[in-house]
Formats: sequence, C-alpha cells, structure tokens
Amino acid sequence: MDFAAMAQYLPLYETAMWLTLRIGWVGIIGSIVIGLVVAMVNHFKVPVLHQVCRAYVELFRNTPLLIQLFFIYFGLPRLGLSISAEACGMLGVALLGGAYMAESFRAGLEAVEPIQTETALSLGMSRAQVMRLVVLPQAVTLSIQSFVANVIFLLKETSVFSAISLLDLMFVAKDLIGLYYKTTECLVMLVIFYLIIILPVSILGTVVERRLRHGAFGD
Repeated sequence: MDFAAMAQYLPLYETAMWLTLRIGWVGIIGSIVIGLVVAMVNHFKVPVLHQVCRAYVELFRNTPLLIQLFFIYFGLPRLGLSISAEACGMLGVALLGGAYMAESFRAGLEAVEPIQTETALSLGMSRAQVMRLVVLPQAVTLSIQSFVANVIFLLKETSVFSAISLLDLMFVAKDLIGLYYKTTECLVMLVIFYLIIILPVSILGTVVERRLRHGAFGD
C-alpha cells in the first residue's frame, strides 16, 4: 500500500466528496418534496393526477438512474432543453428518489388508523388540521426506517455521476487508476470516502428511529 500516493490524492478525493454531497443532498431534498406531494395525491386519489403520479412512480422505480441521467443529459438537448451536468445529477436523484419516497410516505399514511382521523374531525378540527397535526406526524414516524434506507440508497447511487462527466468520487478514482495504476490505493480511498458520507446517515437514522419508537420526542 503506497500511503504517500494516497496522501497525494487526498485533496482530489476531498473536492470530489463535497461535489458528491452537494449534488446528492440537493437531490435528496428535492426527492422528499416530490415524494410527499405524490404520496398525498395518491393517498387522496386526486382524479387524473393520481394516474399521472402512479405512472411516474412505476417509471422511475423500474428504470436505473444511469439511464435516467443519460436521457436528461443527452436526450433533452435534442428537444431543445440543455442543462448542466450538476443540474442533471440533482434532477436525476430528485426524480428517482421522489418515486421511492412517495411509496414510503404512502405506506406511512395508510398505516395511520382511520379512527384517528374520524375522532379528530368529531372534535371540531378541520381536515387540514387533522392532516398536519394528527396524520402526518404519525406517518413520518412510521416511515422513518424506509426513509433512511432511501436516503442511503440515493447517496450510493451518486456513484454513477461519472457517466455524465461529473468529477465525483468515482470519476476521480477511475481517473487516478488510469493515470498511475494505483488500483488498490484508489479503491481503498473510494471506499473510505463513501463510508464518511453514508455511515453518519445510517447511525443517525438508527438513533432517530430508536428514539421515535420509544416516544422520546413526545416527552
């Protein structure tokens, strides 16, 4: 193991990590917004929009992110719509993640007992208040495990960004291997940096889930 070479490559990996984090987390925030909206539409079965949202979920859940990125980055310009590689990465993660988040939120919404809604309505609360104060908090709590799993999945999916020439961690690793043939060193650093990105999310998710399960946030 050439530790001197690894120290030399460190700044390149650090720069790539921050790029990966920026694109990944902007996309994840977008996926949460999309997922919540789609889940609400599907839960209430809004006419027409319900069918559109179901088609969106099926399309993006059943196609790889790499193909979606290719379509956005290389296909849309032929239709007169060109976007940067970074915007493409963010949009790809948001659209893919939105489909998975929608299913997580939908499962959480359906797990809340209808009697709670009926009881809240009988106490004089409006439907908007019932959704905001009674249903959504419980739905989020019930879906936290799959939500965290989706976040981790999306962060790992950022490894395909190099296909659209983004200087992410995978791009840097492949580039350095091609230039200097330090395969083991480059791959070890790649694994380490992905652990730095993903492991804290996994640990935080476990802690939050445990506290929610034991009602610590309600004390």
